[in-house]
Amino acid sequence: MRGWLVVALVAVGCFFLTVGTVGLLRLPNVYNRMHATSKPTTLGTAAIFLASFVRFGPGGYGLPSLVGILFLFLSVPTGAHMISRAAQQVGVPFLGGVTWPDRSERPTRSDEGTRSEDTARADDSGERSDERETREKSSADER
Repeated sequence: MRGWLVVALVAVGCFFLTVGTVGLLRLPNVYNRMHATSKPTTLGTAAIFLASFVRFGPGGYGLPSLVGILFLFLSVPTGAHMISRAAQQVGVPFLGGVTWPDRSERPTRSDEGTRSEDTARADDSGERSDERETREKSSADER
């Protein structure tokens, strides 16, 4: 029974590794390739590590397999994020009309919506939100 489970885990791992390799070769830009190499290859390698753990048990070579899975789940997303940020900072464009969000277009607290007098609510201290905003603006101006 354990032998069949090992074979199944290795087959699943090889499938995901193959999908990741095909994605790396076929996808058009660094962002898509990064996704293709990080997600499926992590699952494929984790499945092969699990097969090793099932085959060798918790002693011997089994424990390093579990440590390898932990290392994969911590390092691969970090590496993919760093590749994405580096590509963005270098200026690698997205495909089509997709763009990076512009920080100037993000809503701020003051842009979240204006409230009328009757919809302004009191917080726990009894201070109304529009009065608190006025006080915060005046304290920021004093600095």
